[in-house]
Amino acid sequence: MKVALSNRVERFQPLPENVVSLEMRSRHWAGARVDVHEQRSAGRVSYHLCYEKETRLSALIEEVGTSRAEPRLSANKPCPVEYRPRHMTLVPAGMDLWGHSDDIRYMKDATVAFDLDTLDERFEGLFDRRMLQQPRLRMADDRIATILQLLSNVVDNGDPSVQLYGDGLVASLVACLMSPHRPAARPRGGLAPWQVRRVTEHIRARLPDRVDLAELAMIAGLSPAHFSRAFKLSTGLAPYQWQLDMRVRKAQQLLDGGRQTLDEVADACGFADTSHFARTFRRFSGCTPSQWRRRRP
Repeated sequence: MKVALSNRVERFQPLPENVVSLEMRSRHWAGARVDVHEQRSAGRVSYHLCYEKETRLSALIEEVGTSRAEPRLSANKPCPVEYRPRHMTLVPAGMDLWGHSDDIRYMKDATVAFDLDTLDERFEGLFDRRMLQQPRLRMADDRIATILQLLSNVVDNGDPSVQLYGDGLVASLVACLMSPHRPAARPRGGLAPWQVRRVTEHIRARLPDRVDLAELAMIAGLSPAHFSRAFKLSTGLAPYQWQLDMRVRKAQQLLDGGRQTLDEVADACGFADTSHFARTFRRFSGCTPSQWRRRRP
């Protein structure tokens, strides 16, 4: 983000009344920062959520207690919108938001803080910041809720392909916010053969390092939103899946022709550990790395 802001954990020292612990994990993708909070409490909690300088979308992912957590635009005024499962709250920059519950023991939420200038550049012609200027309390949209859940699941995942994966999810999130009541538009055309060749050659040259979606879109001469849809239409895979497939193919070559250990192969192909390597390899190859090696002549 262009403006460095202290996060919720840093600002809440000491912690608000009845909050026993508050932890946060955070990650940046192009145009968005995702913060995942886990809070443990002992009774009634009510406090300011500290994102007043950022346009943000928050989702309550999990809660345990005898009452529901609710978003409030005023500390002492209950939320005017009834509780909905998987609800989310969108609040523009310059507007305060409070979190309140009469009795909550555990809560997990994800907040996406948007960099509007970056989104303007990334989604030229699609992004309209006016769509994010009106607060939406306890909004319900299964598509958006699922995207926020998926982003929260990979916030602390160090796999290089997660960068492309998250970039694609942010693109889908923006598309849903720009057309909240319409299904996603079907892509009209794929990439030209030269675009596919240049992009895939670039991914191969960068293995196993992370690659941004905007970087690939620039090579193809397209906007990131158009590129992501067109790439999948042309190849049958999302960009992050293509990168993962290339990494597995590289691992297959190393297993075929060398004497490296599985740990060494996993490291050379950018996997966090052998367990992650084995799971991904099996998904793409139909067998474990050890089985692959044993089957080679």
